[in-house]
Amino acid sequence: MYAPPTAGGLVFQRWPQTEEELWWWVKTVVGVSIPRVAVCQHHSAPFDAFCDAFFAKSPVSIWKASRGFGGKSFQVGLLSWCEAVILGAESSVLGGSAAQSLNVHEHTQSFWNAPYAPRQLLSDKPTTFQTKLINGAHIRALMASSRSVRGPHPQRLRLDEIDEMDLDILEAAQGQPMSKRGITAQTVMSSTHQYPDKTMSAMLIRAREKNWPVFEWCWRESVGTPEFPGWLTLEDVERKKAEVPERFWEVEYDLQAPSFDGRAFDSEAVESMFTGDIIRDNNGQYIVFEQPDPDCTTYVTGVDWAKEKDWTIIWTFDTRTRPWKTVAWERVNRQRWPDMVDKAARRVMEYPGILVHDATGLGNVIKDLLDLPRRQAKVVDVVLVGRSREVLFNEYISAVEENELSAPKIDFAYHEHLYCTRTDLFKTGGHPPDSVVAPALAWSVRNMQRSKLIPAPGGNTRETSPWRIPTSF
Repeated sequence: MYAPPTAGGLVFQRWPQTEEELWWWVKTVVGVSIPRVAVCQHHSAPFDAFCDAFFAKSPVSIWKASRGFGGKSFQVGLLSWCEAVILGAESSVLGGSAAQSLNVHEHTQSFWNAPYAPRQLLSDKPTTFQTKLINGAHIRALMASSRSVRGPHPQRLRLDEIDEMDLDILEAAQGQPMSKRGITAQTVMSSTHQYPDKTMSAMLIRAREKNWPVFEWCWRESVGTPEFPGWLTLEDVERKKAEVPERFWEVEYDLQAPSFDGRAFDSEAVESMFTGDIIRDNNGQYIVFEQPDPDCTTYVTGVDWAKEKDWTIIWTFDTRTRPWKTVAWERVNRQRWPDMVDKAARRVMEYPGILVHDATGLGNVIKDLLDLPRRQAKVVDVVLVGRSREVLFNEYISAVEENELSAPKIDFAYHEHLYCTRTDLFKTGGHPPDSVVAPALAWSVRNMQRSKLIPAPGGNTRETSPWRIPTSF
């Protein structure tokens, strides 16, 4: 290794040679305490995974960790930064999407702001895609394409969210790492295990075949213990647990095995409905994907009401295209009923057409609060009981699997559809996910006072909706 530098008045007498020295070096220089304790049975401490990769104990290692609270992307970025600074290693960072690759690279850039970061090693100001050091190291963020991953040959390959990555892209990238300049090649594959039949599952099988180590940890390792606390607080955990669907929490935070036994929707159909990069939404955040068209009066807004435990979902579609296109979305709870009803009323004033809502139980009370001009909107009440509930959900499942609706990949809605089961929708005592109910309600009004369009000689096209929503009531 080259001679350690001086940075911010701190003299490094030597680079870390052991795991203990590495932990304290990261703690001192970056101010990060990487969790060192395995809390759950069969889990690993995140620092064990970090050391295995840094010291290249195995040629390939897999990190299976909680979504968000596992700190996967952060730790992949920290690993790449430490390897560049300490070892002078070249590394490629590849995420399941361009945004994920850039997210990891942004983490590496943030570490240069630490008080004792050896900034004199930078050969130039880091760019969006690349960081270069005077010791020969570089960190490159790659796009998730075959062409992008076939070029460079660094010593280290850092893959993040591989369950969102095409298997052929991953396998093409595996040809990158090459040992050189005394630095051993090593690959990390990091991800939450979301799907039972995609890339992470394939790599876990391959790990057993090739004897690659699998390091697994959840939010409990990130919290740590009283003696060895981590970076995550229990308050953060409880807050997030109250926000996300239960099945989503079990799979992506508690790391239960993903299972689609009895799933309501085909997973490929869900992927077709929700497109693009993940969009994080917050409580009360009104997201507009397309501004209202003043000439359109055939929007449909589905509303599923809730107040305390669950969520009120207000989901608006433009019905003029096929598939129906999501134009606006909002998810709220723990607000006064008049405030939430007002949000729905204002939505349908902005996007005139039909407002269809769940009139089961409190829905009847809410209807009395809705004060909408008849020329602007028609309010449709749906009571989700018995045979009508079964028909509504069956028809919505068919619509999703026939690609009749489309939406950006809204985090909450996407995962509720992905993990929704038939028990949730059809069994007594089942709890239909809120973001499934709202669009199902919206879809149900396609049969109301509509006339099926007569196909042109060449047949219907996917650009024109075969469902004509009434323009007057």
